[in-house]
Amino acid sequence: MPFILPTQVQSEYDVIIVGSGAGGGQSAYTLTMAGAKVLMLESGRNYDPVKETPMFQIDANAPLRAANTPDKPMGFYDATVDGGWAVPGEPYTNASEDPDRRFTWWRARMLGGRTNHWGRISLRLGPYDFKPHQRDGLGFDWPIAYEDLAPYYDKVEMLVGVFGSNEGLENAPDSSPGVLLPPPKARAAELLAQQRAKKLGLPVVPIHRAVLSVRQDAERLPTLLHPGNPKAQRILADAMRSRAACFWATSCGRGCAIKANYQSPTVHLPPALATGNLDIVTGAMVREVAVNDEGKATGVIFIDKATGLEHRAKGRAVVLAASSCDTVRILLNSKSAQFPSGLANSSGLVGKYIMDTVGTDLAGQIPLLESLPLHNEDGAGGSHVYVPWWLYREQLAGKLGFARGYHIEFHPGRQMPGLGITANLDDLTGGSFGRKLKEDARRYYGSFVNFGSRGEMIPNEDSFCELDPVVKDKWGVPVLRFHWKWSDHELRQVTHAQQTFAQLIEAMGGKVRRPPAENPLKAIRPGGNVKHEVGGARMGDSPKTSVTNRWGQTWDVKNLFLGDAAPFCSNADKNPTLTIMALAWRMSEHLLDELQRGNLT
Repeated sequence: MPFILPTQVQSEYDVIIVGSGAGGGQSAYTLTMAGAKVLMLESGRNYDPVKETPMFQIDANAPLRAANTPDKPMGFYDATVDGGWAVPGEPYTNASEDPDRRFTWWRARMLGGRTNHWGRISLRLGPYDFKPHQRDGLGFDWPIAYEDLAPYYDKVEMLVGVFGSNEGLENAPDSSPGVLLPPPKARAAELLAQQRAKKLGLPVVPIHRAVLSVRQDAERLPTLLHPGNPKAQRILADAMRSRAACFWATSCGRGCAIKANYQSPTVHLPPALATGNLDIVTGAMVREVAVNDEGKATGVIFIDKATGLEHRAKGRAVVLAASSCDTVRILLNSKSAQFPSGLANSSGLVGKYIMDTVGTDLAGQIPLLESLPLHNEDGAGGSHVYVPWWLYREQLAGKLGFARGYHIEFHPGRQMPGLGITANLDDLTGGSFGRKLKEDARRYYGSFVNFGSRGEMIPNEDSFCELDPVVKDKWGVPVLRFHWKWSDHELRQVTHAQQTFAQLIEAMGGKVRRPPAENPLKAIRPGGNVKHEVGGARMGDSPKTSVTNRWGQTWDVKNLFLGDAAPFCSNADKNPTLTIMALAWRMSEHLLDELQRGNLT
């Protein structure tokens, strides 16, 4: 596999891609399958889920029973190996000391980025989500509509493998026939919630997740995805045959040695590498995009993290897909006489209007789920069902007091036992030990449920990032300083979600472990905590009011493209990864067309 050293970089590439996650991986796949010569630069280390995933180790055998630690904040077995909330030598700052005004920035720093860790929930944005300002006068409309992206949603779902069902629900678009894989059965707690939610008017339906419930059709799909390209068809067919269907045994957050779930290092990069058109350099921290006297990008300047030495790579076009805020940081650090405020920043909007997903949760204990027969409900490493936002009409009529919605994710309790399986039972048992403690643990194991919301944040002027005027990373590069604020819309949304969760728990015959928070600021997850950072370089129809055009191509530098979530104009309640990939595929096709036409040189 052509993983190369910085000293082995070729004299020039068609395209240089910064980042190897959802956007970078998809861009590399699309470009190399079409014959473009690509260099990928990844700031983290190499990572092979096939060799490194701890598929069957149990938490009880891990250090500290797999509990969270500063260097493994999501637990000992989490797939993220060198990243987290804090990355040694790579600080960031916040402008405010107020904990409610601070942003927490998660960085993966590994091949594949966050695709190794994410929940793989793959929901399409709907027609309302692309034109939110038209609907309620808030935020910004995208310069594209759902119809522009729908064919690329189909392509991505077929490529990575997404299970789910078409339900015909409002603003939750169906996939084309034959695209989705069959959803797995709902678990006991999910079935009970589905039954009891009906009287609350909540639609509990199969969720869409990027996990293979059955093996992919390696005969049919490659011809649909790459018509007229026999080499690409053969490579993709081989890649699909190397993936096994999920056997519901291991948390997806650990990675997947059998390639059943979607991760860029197992799904996007192997076929891209098989074309012979992709070189990858890991441990390459990109500092800036280089430009010539004509204002065109000529490549990038990066630092070899192992040696601290600076290197240059040349390309006819550059794609930044480093994750939204890292892409913003590169643009702002790419200063010159031509671009004194940073690259592609003539609008002054680079770094502005960053967003995260609104998140809150509430747990309950359900007596009907006590003392269930022993059985394995690990499933697909996360929810099998969810509740899509169901109150569009009431919201449009102004009956809710907040402008955007949320979906509900389920976390039933009968998962692999962890450190806290016998913790916090005293409110149920009055306190027990010895044989009685064991009996209580068996009785209550699996009877707890947790409901979490993932809601839309409306972009606001108080949420942005900029270069810190003083602080630099270990290589002397200025770091980001964050400004953050939730609006009343997000806070009222959280209050509504907390009340809905309590009603659902009670409808299931249960009792909440703690009452819904009276102050939504105490219940909302901090900015950045959901790890769905988007925005900072939004797309639009005018260079005066946006950073990129409808293709993710920057207005100021026509051979510079943004392939991650930085161009997002809004952050719907749907998890962003599927949309990142669909936009990256669409952007890459446009980039190829522009290269072939000679418009980028």
